[in-house]
Amino acid sequence: MPKKSPKGAVRVIELFAGVGGFRIGLERASKAFRTVWSNQWEPARKRQDASEIYVARFGAEGHSNRDISKVPVTEIPDHDLLVGGFPCQDYSVARTLNKADGLAGKKGVLWWEIHRILKAKRPGFLFLENVDRLLKSPAKQRGRDFAVMLASLADLGYVVEWRVVNAADYGMPQRRRRVFFLGYHTSTESGRKVTGSKKKPELLLQEGIFAKGFPAHTKNDRAPTFTLEGDLADITERFNNGASRGTSPFGNAGIMIGRQVFTMTVEAEHTGASTTLGDILLPEKDVPAEFFIPDGRQKDWAYLKGSKKEKRTNKTSGFAYNYAEGAMAFPDALDKAARTIITGEGGTAPSRFKHVIRTKKGRLRRLAPVELERLNMFPDGHTAGTTDGRRAFLMGNALVTGVIERVGKELVERIKG
Repeated sequence: MPKKSPKGAVRVIELFAGVGGFRIGLERASKAFRTVWSNQWEPARKRQDASEIYVARFGAEGHSNRDISKVPVTEIPDHDLLVGGFPCQDYSVARTLNKADGLAGKKGVLWWEIHRILKAKRPGFLFLENVDRLLKSPAKQRGRDFAVMLASLADLGYVVEWRVVNAADYGMPQRRRRVFFLGYHTSTESGRKVTGSKKKPELLLQEGIFAKGFPAHTKNDRAPTFTLEGDLADITERFNNGASRGTSPFGNAGIMIGRQVFTMTVEAEHTGASTTLGDILLPEKDVPAEFFIPDGRQKDWAYLKGSKKEKRTNKTSGFAYNYAEGAMAFPDALDKAARTIITGEGGTAPSRFKHVIRTKKGRLRRLAPVELERLNMFPDGHTAGTTDGRRAFLMGNALVTGVIERVGKELVERIKG
């Protein structure tokens, strides 16, 4: 049974914390959220930039810069809400003779670390983020990985609600699609209410937390249903393996109750103001000279951004092949939300995917670190303290904090209620 938080506070632990995107969004949403423990570790890196920035902004108390797999659950405090954005991997499981439960994770070790903590601590709520391709991976068994995760959460007593959100669809300054999912333990009031509901489409479109925070509609108000059957190894071996291969049964919105899945495809509804790339730009006089593209390099940028149909040769095998790709916007439109920030956004080298804008004076330039922070709705200067290239990388790995804030405003009432 999850323990209640003291004095109305909602105790949070933040896993795979990066530079604190979940924490920023939740604390903006409500003063009730109190982060009591966090973990950030980058394997194979001598300097732990993200962890150092996290400590610089929020303090060292309750922060762990260790491989999460080496942290005993006894060192993790009790909490009401577990949050985190974890890498998309292979979440399959296999049978093993030397495991008490008969199952073992094969590759998606970071998910199984989340599972380990949930199993030991049983917080009332969880709030997680991943790339939207999680709903349709792997390629040969579309949706299998998400099915394994959902079933493993159901076996721990959680009801799960999910939604794919493109931040720009709700007025935020970046086109960034991610899948977010919320879990409510069945011992909580929220978990009991959702479990007892007989109107699943209403949960997805009107009554659920995502429905409240991100209004949407569907052209088909009937939610397809199916049950996740068998143990986790059975799901790994059989889920969507056969005639349905090629498409995932999971829509971009859904809810799972006791291993029964209700899912549909929804479209965003937004009538308020929207922030564009042009709205977040620094004055030209405040942009360092190295972010402007020299005249002699503009042809290289234009080539990489442009459409191509050409013959290429593999350097290793010598095999010749036809290569084609469409054009990218060059420069980027200032009257729309920005394209998704990538981890390779930094550096002066020409690139197909880096953002390039044209200033009012007609000069071409890349985006400065502060502008990348603004696209993710972080405070200005949040990643200061490391190189510009690393600051860009950290923002490419981050999330849009405005999405977390919207969910947090709805979630805090459910938790406290």
